[in-house]
Amino acid sequence: MLRSLVCGRLGPVWMWKALLFIVAIAFATQLLGIIFNKSSAQPAAHSIFSSPDAQGPSLGSCQPHTHIMFLKTHKTASSTVLNMLYRFGEERNLRFALPLGYQLGYPLPFNAHRVKGYRGPRATEFHIMGNHMRFNRPEVEKVMPADTFYFSIIRDPVALAESSFAYYKEVAPAFRKAKGLGDFVDDPNKYYDPRLRNNHYARNLLWFDFGMDNNANFSVELAQHGEAMIRQTFRLILVSEYFDQSMILLRHALCWPLDAVVSFSLNARQQKPSSNSVMSGSWVGKAAMLPNLSLTDHQREKLRQWNALDWYLYKAFNRTFWEDIDKFGRAQMEQEVALLRVRREILGQVCLKDGGKPVEAYRIRDKNIRPFQSGVVKILGYELQPGLDNATRTACLRMIRPEIQYKDLLDSKQFPRAVQPQLGQQGQGLLAAGGAFVRHDSSRTGEKMMMGEAEMERERDWDGSRIMKSNQTLKGVREKERLR
Repeated sequence: MLRSLVCGRLGPVWMWKALLFIVAIAFATQLLGIIFNKSSAQPAAHSIFSSPDAQGPSLGSCQPHTHIMFLKTHKTASSTVLNMLYRFGEERNLRFALPLGYQLGYPLPFNAHRVKGYRGPRATEFHIMGNHMRFNRPEVEKVMPADTFYFSIIRDPVALAESSFAYYKEVAPAFRKAKGLGDFVDDPNKYYDPRLRNNHYARNLLWFDFGMDNNANFSVELAQHGEAMIRQTFRLILVSEYFDQSMILLRHALCWPLDAVVSFSLNARQQKPSSNSVMSGSWVGKAAMLPNLSLTDHQREKLRQWNALDWYLYKAFNRTFWEDIDKFGRAQMEQEVALLRVRREILGQVCLKDGGKPVEAYRIRDKNIRPFQSGVVKILGYELQPGLDNATRTACLRMIRPEIQYKDLLDSKQFPRAVQPQLGQQGQGLLAAGGAFVRHDSSRTGEKMMMGEAEMERERDWDGSRIMKSNQTLKGVREKERLR
């Protein structure tokens, strides 16, 4: 009777069931929409790269420098520094003075027309210049604004020579002939011929990169003159052995946030075989090919004498470096270095697999972030942590993207009409960041770069216009190269 009463007054039961079902569906849809919107919006808002820690200690009311020239010296952790410049510029849509190939005419003295899109002095505003070049101040000043901040980085010539020997053994004739670095140091004149191309890698490489004659006989007067020329142009010289302290000085000089100078080591070579390499047998047969870099204390001293001009520069600017730290305050430096290292550790845990340890190229599944291999040493890279939200993944990817791939990415953004080189095509030649002509060859161990001794020359700019060759310095050097 009650059932018939309810059905009579309020309608059939099936109608109420249908109504309740529709209401439940609507509520669930609304709830899922709220959850979805929160999940899609929150990662950008709460990304670790947008946290207050990303800014670091206050820098006061200064404004960030955006006109920057970095002289990228060889084997000094300069690839890691260049990555910071690439990241900073890309995030702020700054314009880079990019090379036509992969370096700015190196090892010839820099010429402004080596910059892609250059149309004459100050015709285009370039913000950042940092690819390999042999420094030539008058030509650089044609490209960069008057308020540009110039800086570079140096390294102990002994450590630099060890890295250079390993990296350029197949490129520099002086290194190629020697059984090991110690063998070269015992009698360098036996192997070294200043007339041969690429032998500049074997003597006073820093002096050469700063645009001076690396084969000049050492004298205190000459060394002091070279030091003075560098000081006239460069406002800060970093020291590779004190990289973290260098980053703090750089951050304050440029007025940049902390995350802009947090980095992971890039273009580093493998010091010894990994357990996976030994277990898999990929290292078998290659150990004998690795260059012998062992040196006695006596050989180290001889190496400093062989690179006397570099050794003078290193001592002079290392002394200035610590004077700058004393002015900054040693206690404050220790605190900010500690913050930098904690931040690097945190970002490494967030961004990188294997706890942030660099890995061999073949273990990196994404071929777009595999470092290119040079010579017989293995260049290590990183693999991203899976499952990152878009904002975090983008920021993490910028921190580990290898130099060559990053340059191509920036090139494609600045010059969208240009045809970009396809690095994945086997057999295509290109100029590597290290300075030699290389040829791509895919292999299990990554992207193998086969060294040669030619330099790619181009006659036209990115839009097809002819490159001017009126620079007399450039012509003179080319004439000398033809005579050799």
